[in-house]
Amino acid sequence: MSEVIIKVEHLSKIFGDHVVLTDIDFEVKKGEVVCIIGASGSGKSTLLRCINRLETPTSGVIYFKDQPIGENPKKVNQIRTAVGMVFQQFNLFNNMTVLQNCMAGTGKVLKLPKKEAYERAIANLKKVGMAPYIHAKPNQLSGGQKQRVAIARALCMQPEVLLFDEPTSALDPEMVGEVLKVMKDLATEGYTMIIVTHEMAFARDVSDRTVFMDQGVIVEDDVPDVIFNHPNNFRTETFLSRFLNN
Repeated sequence: MSEVIIKVEHLSKIFGDHVVLTDIDFEVKKGEVVCIIGASGSGKSTLLRCINRLETPTSGVIYFKDQPIGENPKKVNQIRTAVGMVFQQFNLFNNMTVLQNCMAGTGKVLKLPKKEAYERAIANLKKVGMAPYIHAKPNQLSGGQKQRVAIARALCMQPEVLLFDEPTSALDPEMVGEVLKVMKDLATEGYTMIIVTHEMAFARDVSDRTVFMDQGVIVEDDVPDVIFNHPNNFRTETFLSRFLNN
């Protein structure tokens, strides 16, 4: 039985008077691909940001490999190293080349020697098909290329978990496929991934489990066949009705 690598217990998040997450419980095992779906504003991205401690939960506990993630800055930095994040808007450094973007974290955070950081960057840029662009700056790349560089940068840290926050939503439709292909390849390689996505076909075909969120709660959490073909909750069925009828 695979070890539980991320565990969320009774997680809540409130911004002012706005309740974003309510009593969230779920876990992810090593090697699992979990897709989180739901309408905009349902709390999906906030959940990811709480796991990576970009947001501080209002209440509840998140465990990484049985260790609670608290407020200790040193521990938070350790978690961010072990739990990589790929953002919707790429978050690349525009003044750096593709290669420099991929070497920055391994040099400053992991303190890798320059040669090792370079070799790791090249290997991961090859993995995502971006090795020919190592000297390009982000403003010379398409959206799909930028996102593939962002994925390579996350991989350079050799994280134990990869979080993807709607990684294709800022892309033109013709560029979505190239990013989804990279993510599918990572899934087949056994990476542990938690993916917030609006790409329903991807969630259905690639995830081991699909989580449907609505109004800050987890409504359903099951294998894709159940979620997409035999949902147990009316809210899930309503959300998916457009997709299911295609």
